[in-house]
Amino acid sequence: MTIVDVRTPDPKKFIKGATGDWEIVIGMEVHAQVTSEAKLFSGASTEFGKDPNDNVSLVDAAMPGMLPVINEECVRQAIRTGLGMKAEINLKSVFDRKNYFYPDLPQGYQISQFKQPIVGEGKILLDMPDEQVEIGVERLHLEQDAGKSLHDQHPTMSFVDLNRSGVALMEIVSKPDLRSADEAKAYLTKLRTILRYLGTCDGNMDQGSMRADVNVSVRSPGGEFGTRCEIKNVNSIRFVGQAIEYEARRQVAILEDGGKIDQETRLFDAVKGETRSMRSKEEAHDYRYFPDPDLLPLEFSQAFVDELAEHLPELPDDKKARFVNDYGLTAYDADILVVERASADFFEEVAKGRDAKLAANWVINELFGRLNKEGKDLAESPVSAAQLGSIIDLIKAGTISGKIAKDLFEIVWTEGGDPAAIVEDRGMKQVTDLGAIEAIVDEILGANPDKVEQAKEKPNLVGWFVGQVMKASKGKANPQAVNELLKKKIGLD
Repeated sequence: MTIVDVRTPDPKKFIKGATGDWEIVIGMEVHAQVTSEAKLFSGASTEFGKDPNDNVSLVDAAMPGMLPVINEECVRQAIRTGLGMKAEINLKSVFDRKNYFYPDLPQGYQISQFKQPIVGEGKILLDMPDEQVEIGVERLHLEQDAGKSLHDQHPTMSFVDLNRSGVALMEIVSKPDLRSADEAKAYLTKLRTILRYLGTCDGNMDQGSMRADVNVSVRSPGGEFGTRCEIKNVNSIRFVGQAIEYEARRQVAILEDGGKIDQETRLFDAVKGETRSMRSKEEAHDYRYFPDPDLLPLEFSQAFVDELAEHLPELPDDKKARFVNDYGLTAYDADILVVERASADFFEEVAKGRDAKLAANWVINELFGRLNKEGKDLAESPVSAAQLGSIIDLIKAGTISGKIAKDLFEIVWTEGGDPAAIVEDRGMKQVTDLGAIEAIVDEILGANPDKVEQAKEKPNLVGWFVGQVMKASKGKANPQAVNELLKKKIGLD
C-alpha cells in the first residue's frame, strides 16, 4: 500500500531540535469495545467487573470442537460506526486468523480481519483553535480481544483472566495525518464522542473499553516518512499527548546524535512520563494471516446498511452546526456543549423557549464549572435542567439580578427546591422601585462629594458608585436602574 502525505508542513507544529526543525508524523490504531451484551463469536457476557474467568464460554476458552458463530449485533454496531465516520461500508468482508502465541490467547490465534475489512476509508474532522483539520481513517475491522495476564499478584506465578477473551473490538486505523500531540488528543476525543453518540462503544478508557496504539515518527519538514515506533495500549487521552511528546523528542535526540531509529513496539510509563522498549515491531507477514476456515465471508445487502443509516442519531458535527445556526451560539460554546450527547441534550432542555445564549452561558460557566470543581459528572448534578431554566426565567423577567441568580444557584445546588418559591420565601427579589433605589443613590452621592467631582472628569468612576449602591441594597437593586440614575444625578447624560 502506498501512503500518501496530504498535509502541508506547518511550522507552528515543528519540534525545535539542536540542528533544526523536525516534524512529527502520527497515526493511531484505536481499539474500541463494541457495545453488545455478548461476545463476538460466543454468547458469553461482556459485563465489566465480574470475578476472573466468570464470563468464559467453551468457545472463548478454545475447547476442542468449539466453533465460532458471528454476533449480528456486533456487525450492526461496526456498520453504524463506519457510517458515523462517513466511511465506505464493504458489503463483503472476510475474517482471518492472526497467528501469535501468548498465554492469554487460548486459541493460539486471534480472529481478526486483514485484507477485506468490514469498513473502508472514512474521515474525522477536528476543530483545532486556528483551523479545521481532516484526518483520514484507513479502515475499521472487527476482531476478538485477548484475555488478560496478571503478573503482580504472586511473586513466582502469573495468572490468566479470560473474561475479555472473545470480546468484540473495532480496530479503527487512522492514516498518518496527525502532526502534533494536540491533534492526536483532539482526534481521540472526537472519535470517542462519535462512538458515544452512536452508542457503539462507551469510550471508558479507564475500564479498557477504549485504548490506543500510537505510531510516532519524525522527519525533516515535508521529507520522507521516518521510521515509526508504536506505543501500545495507551489508556487515557492525556497519556497519549505525553507519550507522543516524549517519544518524538527521544527520536529527535537519537537522529541529531547520528543514530538511527529502530522500528519497535514501546510502552508508556505514566509514572515516569516516558516510553520504553517492549519488543521489535512485527509486520503483517509475522502473523501469517489466512482466512479463518471456520467462518464464511460476512455478506449483507445495501438495504441493510441503508436502514441502519436512516436511524443514526444526530452526530456531533451536525449538532454543532445546528447550535450555531439555530441558537446563535459561538462555535466555541457549541463545541463544549456537543462533546457529550448528554450535555447537548441538557442544554437543549434548558434553552427550550428561552434565551439560548444566556442558557449556554449558565450551563457552561455556572453548571459545568461547578461540576468540574467538585469532580462530578452531569448525571450527578444536584441542579436539574428544569431548575436551571427556572433561574434563567427569573433573570429574564427582571425578578432577580445576575448576582442574586448566582446566590440562588448556590441554594438550589446545596438544598434543592423550586427557584421561584425560594426567591419568594426568602425575599430575594431585586428592587425595581425607582423611589427606593433613588434614596440609596442620593445617600451614597451625598457621602462622597469628592468622588462625584472626580466622576465628572472620569466617567468610569460611575462603576464604583454602582458597586456601593449594590452593596447598600444587599445586591437587590436593579443594576441597570442604578447605573441610569447615577449618570443622571452626576450629570453624565
